[in-house]
Amino acid sequence: MNSPINYCPQCSEPVRQAIPAGDDRLRHVCDACGAIHYQNPKVIAGCIPVFGEQVLLCRRAIEPRLGLWTLPAGFMELGETLAEAARREAWEEAQVEVDLGPLFTLFSLPHISQVYAFFHGRMAEPRFAAGEESLDVRLFHEHEIPWEELAFETVRRTLQLYFSERRAGICGIHVEDLAPDRHGPIG
Repeated sequence: MNSPINYCPQCSEPVRQAIPAGDDRLRHVCDACGAIHYQNPKVIAGCIPVFGEQVLLCRRAIEPRLGLWTLPAGFMELGETLAEAARREAWEEAQVEVDLGPLFTLFSLPHISQVYAFFHGRMAEPRFAAGEESLDVRLFHEHEIPWEELAFETVRRTLQLYFSERRAGICGIHVEDLAPDRHGPIG
């Protein structure tokens, strides 16, 4: 289950965990008003901003993983599309406008109830700056990527796949389930 709900958002009475009729998993149920409160995964949208042979990375100014490098990405907001979220995050974190291409990676992280989606992104010109959530923003050639200083396994895996496909001259979509490992946060 995601974060616990103690009181019903509809009537303010205490809730309990139960499996509702016709369901197959625990939900937060309010006996007072009958509401069933569903919790769903968070969606994180981002992109791989590319200018020429370089990829744009952001050094995080916030936790988690303060000071480490990442692709611009963040939580999708209500009322926006996945692509809109990816463009917005690129602007918020790197002050960069990107032309989005196809979806490139889609990662499910069930252990933390998150789904990550990264698009191909093309920068028309190398104009960017650190947004509020970034300490620094830089373009990197493949051999310059700070692999040991990447914030999340989702970013590492996306970059590995991107550079591998670029060398091979192919472009696909990758759907994977990522599990926690001993190397730290993957989200």
